[in-house]
Amino acid sequence: MDPAGVIVVLAHLGLLGVGVRLTVIDVSTHRLPDRIVLPALAGALLLALAGALFSTMGGRLLGALWGMLLLGGFYAVLRAISHGGMGGGDVKLAALLGLVLGWHGWSALVVGAAAAFVLGAVHALALLLLRRATRSTHIAFGPWMIVGGVLGVAAA
Repeated sequence: MDPAGVIVVLAHLGLLGVGVRLTVIDVSTHRLPDRIVLPALAGALLLALAGALFSTMGGRLLGALWGMLLLGGFYAVLRAISHGGMGGGDVKLAALLGLVLGWHGWSALVVGAAAAFVLGAVHALALLLLRRATRSTHIAFGPWMIVGGVLGVAAA
């Protein structure tokens, strides 16, 4: 494997570690801390820029940037209209996931984004049916975003 490929694998493993940590935190506290999400976003952005400058992966940078803007922007709109149902951490995580998924291509972005909502809805419905939640229960969405991101990368 070439050096750029090794860096890509290491970056994905690092992001997977961040995702596991964020999942544990979000499930227990309903928070996605800026001190974790923002450095991960900055690091992923720097890696995408480095890939564009120093390897044959330059064509992926534009997709990564569009993915970050589109998914982050979509979640920002959802936050604005959800009246507290979606937090700022979700918006920042969406920007990070959009960057990574966009780097992999449009199909990865669509699969990852859609999977988060489908999985989150199935989970919420199961909790409602089991009477472990009501319509007003807050459910952590970050874990479903992360699983959706993993599925999007796997689909690419």
